[in-house]
Amino acid sequence: MPNDHDITCKFWDALRSDRTMFLGLAEGADGHARPMTAQLEDEGKRGDLYHGPIWFFTSTDGGLYQQITPGARAMAHFVSKGHDVWATVHGRLTTSQDRAVIDRLWNRFIAAWYPGGKDDPSVALIRLDPDEAEIWIDASSIVTGMKMLLGMDPKADYTNKVAKVSL
Repeated sequence: MPNDHDITCKFWDALRSDRTMFLGLAEGADGHARPMTAQLEDEGKRGDLYHGPIWFFTSTDGGLYQQITPGARAMAHFVSKGHDVWATVHGRLTTSQDRAVIDRLWNRFIAAWYPGGKDDPSVALIRLDPDEAEIWIDASSIVTGMKMLLGMDPKADYTNKVAKVSL
């Protein structure tokens, strides 16, 4: 039976592997989240848990980048490729063009989006400092499906599959 720590570890492992989050402002602006590629650093890891930040490459002329103001709050959504981990993450958003961070996170996948490379003046970062999340772990199984077919209540199979955690 997983506990909050186990569920949180599954989330970070899935995000490190799958990387795509829908990121948007929690309030105001245009109200739209955008699919963005999450970048995690080893410096954010303490023990077996990651604590942030989550970085996203963007452009200085990107809509979300331009809408981030001091104190901006984010809501990010994540679904793993296998659809076995879902999460909603809340936290603080800031923008950056810190060359040291860009150098640390730069890779060939990011480079494909910037013809001018790291020296492109529009290369920018959005930083999400997560503070809380609600994480769901898939409890679906053949056994659960059979229970439902037999008229049994499947809710017990979902017990301890959700965690509300501080990040």
